[in-house]
This record gives sequence, C-alpha cells and structure tokens, in this order.
Amino acid sequence: MRRKGEQVSRDPDGESAVEAVRREVLRLITSGELRPGQRLGSERELSTRMGVSRTTLRQALGLLEQAGAVRRVPGRGGGTFVSGGKVERDLSSVVGVPALLREQGFTAGSRVVRATIAGADEATAAALGMQPGDLVTEIVRIRFADGVPLSLEQARFPALRFPGLLEQPLGGSVYELLAERYGVRPADALERIEAVAAGEEEAAVLGVEPGVPVLAITRTTSDEQGRAFEFSQDVFRGDRTRVLVHVSGATGATHSAREQGRLVRFPEVTG
Repeated sequence: MRRKGEQVSRDPDGESAVEAVRREVLRLITSGELRPGQRLGSERELSTRMGVSRTTLRQALGLLEQAGAVRRVPGRGGGTFVSGGKVERDLSSVVGVPALLREQGFTAGSRVVRATIAGADEATAAALGMQPGDLVTEIVRIRFADGVPLSLEQARFPALRFPGLLEQPLGGSVYELLAERYGVRPADALERIEAVAAGEEEAAVLGVEPGVPVLAITRTTSDEQGRAFEFSQDVFRGDRTRVLVHVSGATGATHSAREQGRLVRFPEVTG
C-alpha cells in the first residue's frame, strides 16, 4: 500500500512504476529467467536493477505475493522466492526435511500424528539389526512446505539407544535433535524409491485425490560408525516433489543430474 501523500511515478504510457516492476518480475518468471523456488536478489539489488526506489519495489512484491507469484520468507536466511516450485530431494546428501525446505526457501512445518514405543516388525528389525519385537520409538509426522502438506513420514529408532526420545520436542528435525542430545549424526542412507498410487488414508492426509501418483521412500540411515539408527517409510506428494541424482562421469568427476539431463520427474497431477 502507498503511504499517505506518496506519489507513484508513471512512465510515458501512464503505467505506474509499481505496475512496471510487477510486470517485469512476471516476465522474468514466465520467460524462465527466474525459476520456481529461486531466490530473488536483495531489495537493494533489485531496486538498482530496475531503477526504482525500494519502497516501489516492496509495493510491487506485495502485489506479486498476493497473486501467489512469489513468496516472502521472513527472518535470517529468508528473502523473496519464486512460488510454484517443487521441493527437490537431493539423493547425494543426508539431510532432514526442515533443513531441506529452508535451503530452498520454503517455510517448514510439522505435525506429530503419533509418537509411541512399539515392538519392531520384521522389516524394521532387519533394517536396524534388531530382533523382531525389540522396542523401537515410532514417530509419525506430517511435513508441510509453506503450510501445504508435503509428506507423511513414519520413522522408527532403537528405543534403548535413544532413551527419553519421546520426551523431546519432535516437531523439528529429529536428525538435529539426535545430534545435539545423543551425539548421533547421519552419515549414510540407503533409500528405495518408487512411484505408487495414493491410498485413501495417505490421500486424506496429504490433501490429494486417492489414486494420484505419490513418491514412496523407504530409508535406512546409519551413523558415522556404520550403525543403522533409523528406518523410515515416507510418502511424498508427486506433484510437489522431484528427485535430484548426482552421477559420476567417466573421469570420476561428479556433476549434478540437472547438468547431465538426469533430473527425475514424476507425473503431474491435474485437478
């Protein structure tokens, strides 16, 4: 909104400076010069580039945010980001969902659905090197990106190795919690990924229609000593997730999958 008494400059065609900036940013987005999820420059950089005051720039960004073209993330490490991007899961690194979202400019959120101690089933026991029936701490959470459901995760940890885990705050990154309280850090993860159809329960939680494509990920995470400490079964929305794979060339040098045309995309969801 304009401050009282502030005059908005106009170009020879009668277009306000605010509207001119709004149109220019939209042009950069639609042309692909600004990609979904990309962080725009600082206010100082953008205002200088477009030849307008920072006040005018803020007004234009406000209009773009209202229209859903950009999103503004407050706080340190925040900024203005192009909306509509998918969350990239880079399989070359082991990182928790909150950190993953923060790095890409999304506002991360979590809702704990269930947290309990139960006996390990055969799959969990095999992954964690335990006996079936041994106690595990099970944490089921919904992950949100910018307030929209992104994934449903069911993670299990050896209960005896992490005593009192259920008494800790579980809404943030469990990896960060395990590192700070128990000195355990993820060093390696084995992930099995497949595209499946969303069941009714998963669809209801993620806010999609039953039967749409979702990304099912089964992960076993190990610490720096090679001991498995997490077995997780996650379901990600197919319309909001894409997988980035790093591969090695013939010389042994590693290049990103985006550079080599190996970006794995999953079916778009309509409706």
